[in-house]
This record gives sequence, structure tokens and C-alpha cells, in this order.
Amino acid sequence: MEKFEINILGCGSALPTVRHFGSAQVVNIREKLYMVDCAEASQLLLRRSKLKMTKINHIFISHLHGDHCFGLIGLISTLGLQGRTATLNIYGHKDLETVMRPQIDYFCKGLEYEIIFNSIDTKAFAPIFEDKSVTVYSIPLKHRMPCCGFLFCEKPGLRHIKRDVIDAYNIPISQINNIKAGLDYVCPDGEVIPNSIMTTPSDPARSYAYCADTKYMPELAEMVKGIDLLYHEATFADDNQSRAAETFHSTASQAAKTALDAGVKKLVIGHFSSRYEDESILLDEAKKIFPETILAKENLKLTL
Repeated sequence: MEKFEINILGCGSALPTVRHFGSAQVVNIREKLYMVDCAEASQLLLRRSKLKMTKINHIFISHLHGDHCFGLIGLISTLGLQGRTATLNIYGHKDLETVMRPQIDYFCKGLEYEIIFNSIDTKAFAPIFEDKSVTVYSIPLKHRMPCCGFLFCEKPGLRHIKRDVIDAYNIPISQINNIKAGLDYVCPDGEVIPNSIMTTPSDPARSYAYCADTKYMPELAEMVKGIDLLYHEATFADDNQSRAAETFHSTASQAAKTALDAGVKKLVIGHFSSRYEDESILLDEAKKIFPETILAKENLKLTL
């Protein structure tokens, strides 16, 4: 099975602590790296994770609060110092380019690579990026400013070869890729070997959704229905539910309710308020509703 990993770099909320950094993740799909949010210290956490920042070609920014984007200008500068020449695509609300261009022009003069800002309609559930490996969708969220999550849907891989059948029919190696892609094989004498007897189905496609920051949204469950892994903010415990509603954030129980209603396979909660020295209270509240819940932490790697 090809690689599909989620690397959580930071999972704290607005106030950094000695335990947690602001939001940042890297999704690795078939050795292609996609960054999601880029708070302060993201470069440090990238170094610790052993991920190569030079392999990041696409960055998705959920919204323009500092704990999700203050690390972006530093990363852009460092990539320039490393001699990057490949284009960097950044996806976010239209105001992101308005904010970033003056900083780039001032702090990053002479970059040898192009930066393309791609505007997202944060109110729409819609595809915003696609390549051979994945389709990425924006997920509308409810926060104090325009904000969206991101859904990564892996594309089906190639079918698996039955080596004994290939050998039995003396099928040349040059035809293997065509057969993996689903084609039949025509023998020199005209006999057609059906693909179904030469291969087995490809591995099931996997999916991951990143949802931070947002107040509780019952309708979110339908947009992430049946996915393999959901990352959902859990800024507060139940005793701060009124504060969560006031600040357009969620409690751990609300995150778990979303996971339960969506029928996801696993939930990871993050974006913890700095008031919690021990997030076990959040985990306990979530697991009462959705047992397949884990806590995010810095440099946690999750493999699908």
C-alpha cells in the first residue's frame, strides 16, 4: 500500500505554550507533501519531523488568524535561502495574498521561485486542487472570520498483478503497466487475456479531513461522511461550552458527536486551549461519545 501519512507539527490554539505550538500539519500522500496551516515554529517542527520542506509544493491555509499562518513568511524566506526554484502554490482566502505580498516584497527580495496564491471560496464545499494522487476539497466552517477545512481524497491506485498468471501466459514486462492500469492483453495469436484474471483490485482509496477552527456544525458530518480519519478542533471541555460558542470553537464532546454522526473510522482532536495542562479531560469527554478518539501532539505521525 502506498504512503498516506498525516504529520501533526503543532496542535495548540492562539496562545503558544511550552507544550504546544500553533496549528500546522503535513500530509504525505505517495511521497508528495501537502502542508496545512503554518503557524509560528512550523520550520522548527518540520526539522524535528525529518520532513524535507523543499518537497512541499502546496500549502493550504484555513484562515487568517495568526496561530494558523504567522509562520508562512518565515518558511517562504527559508525556501529562498535554500535555493528553491520550483513554484510554490498557496491556497487560502483572497485576503491572504493581500496580506502576504507586501511581506514577501519587503523580506524576500530576489526569490528565484514563483509564488502563486489560489483564492478559496470558504463558503463552498468544492474541489480546490487535484493531481494524479489526490483531490483536495474545501470544507466550509463557522468561525469568527472566513474559514474552511480541507478534505484529502486519495485517487484509486493501480491494480495488483498476479505474477503466476503473467508468467503462465509469457506476458512481456513492457505490458505490465498497461495491465496494472486495467487493460486486457492481446497475445500474438490474437487471444485476449482479460484483465480480471491477471490482476486483483487496487487498495481502497483513503481520505482525511482537517477541521479547525469551527463552532459545532451538525451539517459538517455529511461533508466528512465515512472518511478514514478526521482531525477536529476541541479547544474546550464541556464546562466551557458557552465560551466555545462565544468564540466560535468546539468542545471535545462536540467534535466526537461530529465523528459519530459522520461514521468516520478514527478521530484525532487538537487545537487545545492553553488553559489545559493535561488534555486527558478532553480525551475522556470525547471517548465517551466516540471511543476511537486520540489526542493530537507535536510531531505525531498517523498512517492510514
